Amino acid sequence: MEIVVITLKDLLQFKSEILEELKALMNKEGGQKESREWLKSSDVRELLKISPGTLQNLRMKGTLPYRKVGGSFYYRQEDILKMLNKNG
Repeated sequence: MEIVVITLKDLLQFKSEILEELKALMNKEGGQKESREWLKSSDVRELLKISPGTLQNLRMKGTLPYRKVGGSFYYRQEDILKMLNKNG
């Protein structure tokens, strides 16, 4: 079994790469999901590759602002990017 040491610099680089990919996806022209200002929960989970429970935790902790319309939750793309950039 090989031991791999991951440094803080490695993690920051990885975060940077993920943010760039997300920005590219969110700014892609012609894509319906990417061009909308507000995204449904399912779109956010797919974009961030997270579970429904993780998204619920982000809501409950106030990490990711949302709006509830009827029985659906909506999230602004701008707020998703701010959340991702907050720790960097």
